[in-house]
Amino acid sequence: MPAESPLPRRIAFLLLALAITAGLVALAVAVLAPGGWTVWEVLILLCYLGTIPWSALSAANALVGLTILLGARDPPAAVLPALSRARQGPPRGRTAIAICVRNENMEAVLPSLGRLMDGLPPDRFVLWVLSDTPAGPAAEVEDAAMRAFAASRPNARYRRRAVNEGFKAGNVMDFLDHHAEGLDYFLCLDADSEMTPEAVLRMVACLEADDRLAIVQQLIHGRPATAAFPRLFQFGMRQGMRSWATGQAWWQGDEGPYWGHNAIIRIAPFRELCRLDPLPDGSRILSHDQVEATRLHAAGWKVRVLPDDTGSAEGNPPTFGDFVTRDLRWAGGNMQYLALLRLPGMTPMARWQLVQAILLFLGAPLWCAILVLAAVNALTGGGEATPTGALVALFAATWACHYAPKLVGYAEVLLKPALADRYGGRAAFARGAAAEIAFTTLMEPARLMAQTLFLLALPFGVKVGWAAQNRADRGVAWRDAARQFWPPTVAGIALTLAFAGASPLALLLAMPVLASLLLAIPFAVVTADPEFSARLRAAGLCALPEEIRAPIG
Repeated sequence: MPAESPLPRRIAFLLLALAITAGLVALAVAVLAPGGWTVWEVLILLCYLGTIPWSALSAANALVGLTILLGARDPPAAVLPALSRARQGPPRGRTAIAICVRNENMEAVLPSLGRLMDGLPPDRFVLWVLSDTPAGPAAEVEDAAMRAFAASRPNARYRRRAVNEGFKAGNVMDFLDHHAEGLDYFLCLDADSEMTPEAVLRMVACLEADDRLAIVQQLIHGRPATAAFPRLFQFGMRQGMRSWATGQAWWQGDEGPYWGHNAIIRIAPFRELCRLDPLPDGSRILSHDQVEATRLHAAGWKVRVLPDDTGSAEGNPPTFGDFVTRDLRWAGGNMQYLALLRLPGMTPMARWQLVQAILLFLGAPLWCAILVLAAVNALTGGGEATPTGALVALFAATWACHYAPKLVGYAEVLLKPALADRYGGRAAFARGAAAEIAFTTLMEPARLMAQTLFLLALPFGVKVGWAAQNRADRGVAWRDAARQFWPPTVAGIALTLAFAGASPLALLLAMPVLASLLLAIPFAVVTADPEFSARLRAAGLCALPEEIRAPIG
């Protein structure tokens, strides 16, 4: 049976996104046009138009995703045909569980790997720990931990490179070139990844059900966290990713994304097609996963998402500061895609995949510019004829579109009693959702300001590396928070004075954003505070199903 053409779905999705775009543009014009246009208002409109593609994409993915999640008998199978054809029983091929580490605490990494390997048939799966830890005491500790781990597991292997050439992508390709003989697939994991044997076997079965599938990328949820910051962050992220990924998989089809870990990969096409040369300036591609997916698309291989996070988890940064550090590394990596958009041999969907990754961060300077231009416009007498009702409607519509995946994810849980029960019932879930929305309201503007300052400095020689990531819970000292977040704080003070000088109403309307900037330092401290975190856990706020089944300390 010939494969269904994705074109009708993509046209329908485009029309939905354009309808959302038209509504947002109409609202913006209704707010800015009364009383005539100032130069600042024209600039505000231009910046706002630049943010709309991401807002429309988010809202359209969410609406499509919610329709499938509520209407399909088996939502993951509705967007991943191989899932319905997956064969029960042991895999035919051999799979490497490949985990990349660099200066990691192996006492935190190895237990979950042990549980995974103990649940998989040893003749079909082999573990490879691929280390990029530099020589020294840390490497010696790592080697000793692996020797002890492998003593009872003959299918566990360890390889440490002397040179960290090509970062993670180079680490993986070195493994495929020199150690993958006799293997058919590999499951790529990060140091903070955790998967169940059942989830891995399901992914392998999907790959074996379609011999043109090169990657099956499973959805990933956050591991139960003790610290307040990841606990609040991943509660909302989990709901948003389910609706986003389901909607996206419906219209992108075989040309889906790859996120770099918790994905099963067919070795032969990946090894042949996904070697990444340095960029023209000699630097290495940091956000390698999306580029690898586009290489496979272009050669006619399928990359599919399994929009179900059952048995697939990862850790999230334990503090706001660690989160922003990782965020900026991703921003720098995604901006490298600007140099790749004109390369020959990519499909239109592959180019869109890269554009989408750029848009994820490109909106930050536009939102910050809108805030500054609005302050200047108010100070110079502009906006006096702005209808307050229309402005509030624009704020609400923009906010709803931007956070639509998360909001419809919350709606899905509240509409499904069985799903809500996994979170302790609807009342407990609703409390968690309300807390997460308040958390995001305080976090997001400060995060966007940090992204903006980083992107503005990027063309002037700021370097992005691949440093080891902190994964351990820790409190944040006021001095450290101030050192990292003084720029958004200073910007918040200046903008607060500007809006206050314009009018009390202008200050009131801007206050939700200004509060995030002004409170960035205490926000970073409080959300990492062990006592505050313990109170959230004791109250069961934002508890995940995995935590409710097996409470954490």
